[in-house]
Amino acid sequence: MERILVSACLLGSRVRYDGGAKTSDDELLARWRAEGRLVRFCPEVEGGLPVPRPPAEIEGGAGGAAVLAGEARILTPEGDDVTAAFVSGARQALAAARSRGVRIAILKEGSPSCGSLRIYDGSHRGRTTPGQGVTTALLELNGIRVFGEDRIPEAARYLEELMETTDPT
Repeated sequence: MERILVSACLLGSRVRYDGGAKTSDDELLARWRAEGRLVRFCPEVEGGLPVPRPPAEIEGGAGGAAVLAGEARILTPEGDDVTAAFVSGARQALAAARSRGVRIAILKEGSPSCGSLRIYDGSHRGRTTPGQGVTTALLELNGIRVFGEDRIPEAARYLEELMETTDPT
């Protein structure tokens, strides 16, 4: 069975920086959950950050690849550097995905960990910019395709492709 790594906050876990969840009511996600396909994961919590915690953004909106390369940091509004926790969480997400044979992920858009198309720009003023979070960048670098929660139908099509290419019949 193809497994899908999913941001824990999308499945109702109260792990976001503000102590909340962003529970998705998507029917496909509910079906995959019932089928036992989903691997729940929060890279920020697994990386050692508390709940609640200060919000954090990648400086200059540089993106996850720049963070992984040591060219950008992840900072709170007060200037605290939380890069190490984000990178640790990303590595743990990759390890969890590999251990379960995951080739597809659905992660929370906009997050400095999980954003797949956009992240906050680093100004802590609520502005977004195109880019990926640290976990998304690491997963994609390792061949795991990442979709935001607003792209679940596209993820479903990709899942079908994966299942067709691995079907032994």
